[in-house]
Amino acid sequence: MSESVATPIYLVGDVHGHLKKLLVLLQRAQLIDSQQRWSGGQARLWFLGDFVDRGPQGIAVVEFVMRLQQEAAAVGGRVEALLGNHELLLLAAYRFGRRSTGLGSSFLTRWRRNGGQRADLAALRQHHLDWLQQLPAMALVADHLLIHADAPLYLRCGRTLEEVNTSFSHLLRHSDALVWEETLEDFGARGLFANPFVGTQMVQRFLHTFGGRYLVHGHTPISFLTGQAAGRILDPWIYAGGQCINIDGGLHLGGAGLVYQLHSSRHSPVTDSHDRPVPGQPALRAAAS
Repeated sequence: MSESVATPIYLVGDVHGHLKKLLVLLQRAQLIDSQQRWSGGQARLWFLGDFVDRGPQGIAVVEFVMRLQQEAAAVGGRVEALLGNHELLLLAAYRFGRRSTGLGSSFLTRWRRNGGQRADLAALRQHHLDWLQQLPAMALVADHLLIHADAPLYLRCGRTLEEVNTSFSHLLRHSDALVWEETLEDFGARGLFANPFVGTQMVQRFLHTFGGRYLVHGHTPISFLTGQAAGRILDPWIYAGGQCINIDGGLHLGGAGLVYQLHSSRHSPVTDSHDRPVPGQPALRAAAS
């Protein structure tokens, strides 16, 4: 799927249950009004996954995005979303519960250890499950390849964008616990594109394989890679020779988050700050998946 930048296109990274912060971000970008209704007209808005876990209102975030999709579509706009690893964690906890993961734990325990909120699991209904299970793993939007995680697993799922999305669709609709466990384990990796030895090469490999001129992801908070406090992150982190853009502002770490607008010739965060990449060299920190 591709889009034209003649239509405004906005991206949002990991929300992690922080609905109030998300509403502030979208109001500042003039995508919703004071009544929390779509006001973006024919604009396109993409979420890069991880709606749930860590924060208090994961399912409320899902319901809000589902409603926003309908409101945007009614006026010629579009709201789309990718599958994040925390959606997969939640679905695994729901589907397999206390079944062993084969790693001395259970799917339910693994989900809780990674920020799973009991209220989210209790609030899950069939329409939520149906919506989550149809989310694609990647998309090509205006020459920007969108994925959730800065991890290599996508290359193991297919050689084209369509193959990768089909692979995830098949996983979500079948109950092979071993495949789910392996995928969750692969999703736990992060920092691939910031690797000082192979990062830029891997970005180029992703783009050559799946298409696009730039790669945009979330999953790893920018603060983990730059060493800055999450509260000081106002802009995306543009790295790997300018071809890779991290838009995870670290909402669950106390960050304000950011809305990122695609342009044909430059990168533009929708914030109160100037358009600038975060300075410094990447310094990867270990973090939970």
